[in-house]
Amino acid sequence: MASPALPLEDNNDTDYGSDFSAGEEEIVSRLLSGASPSPAIIIEEDDNPITTEIEHHDTAQTLRLPRLPTITGERSPLFQAARAAEQVAEQLSRVVAAKGERYPDLSTPLRESTPETQGTETQATEDPNTPDARSPLERFRTQPKKALSVTDLVSPAWCELQYWYTLTKHGRKRQTAAMREGSRVHKVLEEQVHTTVHVNIETKEDAWGLRIWNVIQGLKTLRDTGQTRELEIWGTVDGLVVNGVIDELSYVCPDAELEESVENSKKQDEPPADQTTIADFFKAAGSSILEATRPKRRSQSKKVYICDVKTRGVKSIPSAAAFKPTRIQLMLYHRLLSLLATNNVDVSILASRYNLDASKTFSDSFIAQVGSLNEEFFSAQTSPAQSQESSQPSSSQDSMTVLLEHNNLSALWSLMIAEFQLTLPDGASSLGGVLKAEYRSRNDGEVVGSKTFLMDEEELTRYVEREMQWWKGEREPVGVVVEEAFKCRSCDFADGCEWRLKKVEEAREKVRMRRRRSSNV
Repeated sequence: MASPALPLEDNNDTDYGSDFSAGEEEIVSRLLSGASPSPAIIIEEDDNPITTEIEHHDTAQTLRLPRLPTITGERSPLFQAARAAEQVAEQLSRVVAAKGERYPDLSTPLRESTPETQGTETQATEDPNTPDARSPLERFRTQPKKALSVTDLVSPAWCELQYWYTLTKHGRKRQTAAMREGSRVHKVLEEQVHTTVHVNIETKEDAWGLRIWNVIQGLKTLRDTGQTRELEIWGTVDGLVVNGVIDELSYVCPDAELEESVENSKKQDEPPADQTTIADFFKAAGSSILEATRPKRRSQSKKVYICDVKTRGVKSIPSAAAFKPTRIQLMLYHRLLSLLATNNVDVSILASRYNLDASKTFSDSFIAQVGSLNEEFFSAQTSPAQSQESSQPSSSQDSMTVLLEHNNLSALWSLMIAEFQLTLPDGASSLGGVLKAEYRSRNDGEVVGSKTFLMDEEELTRYVEREMQWWKGEREPVGVVVEEAFKCRSCDFADGCEWRLKKVEEAREKVRMRRRRSSNV
């Protein structure tokens, strides 16, 4: 039940008592009154990542291939490929059964713990009458539970307390209608670029091999077509494994004017063209050694730009107050992608966190399924003239060969890093500094607007350092600033929220102090 509105007085004197201004008191008064939110507030609530954000990615048993056009009058090559892979898997299963061997039951997607298990584990081990002194990291993101995700780091930017209550009350983020609708829109966008095929996996190493193989295919799709979607990435934040899924990568700059303004600013910081440099001085003095040892500058590679797609129930874009989580999310993607491009993420870190054997050979079934799918797929793209040229190996041959040569996680991870370095040859410099958030309607998927901004390493570092203090239990979670009290209207935990109750008491004390001062005058 909502608390009653406070009898706040029209007094602008704030020399002592609470620091609330008259405007802030009005915000708190409306927060407590239970009045219907304004249309502007409804729009803001639509951007709460705790109720609308989800990693739109099925990582467990789905192979992603570049999309093929449908061939009129016959079944598509991809359909034929899928059937061929299924037949290979069935034959292998019969052989294994005949030998009396059994693989583990992996009919459900492989993960450290299912969402349902996470919730029951939390409820079963916690006594509501006994305070739990463990940090959020220890309680919710320690083995065997899932590792940190970009969503975990972004959601507190909306409200730390709301995310804290979400984890402690439910053990996980409960899927909402907004999440399901958003997943549907993302699926349609993904299918514009990729065709997905179900793959049966037998070991957790197979499952991770499939995830890495999908990244390799995604990077090749980007280079071949100029765009890829749903690219999974991994990295570390403060020494902890973090994963995320980038909605879109492309070679198209989302805001050329913004990028040009940055480039012009950099040029202004460079020395004048007529200023003699040390290198020029030595060259003029006849220093042949300097000239001989100077590295040759190669041309700058094409830049890759990051875009995140948000779905909304209203056809408008969010205000600045609601944009912070998305801003942080895109900058985190930029940083994690930079780490991969510069080979600063070792597979051993993931193997340790997820209890994987990086040297274990993939199962024959996995290699047969994925290899045959890609074989049929690439064969469909090879013209008859190309297939007759025996001196040139086809992509279909390369696909199976690559898997056989990189038949464990360690080898396949090295191949993926090589693909990152091929796609982003200049490391972080190959990533465009202009980041884009695109907003689409959940009803029809149409674009309703977008926002662009520049990558800010210092801002991201400050945010991450502060949030990791909370995750590690070095400080208590905090609520939103009073100007953003509108966020409380969509919060299931508002009635018992510590921050909200504290602000209520502050507002009441403010009124008492003003009344005392008024009576003493």
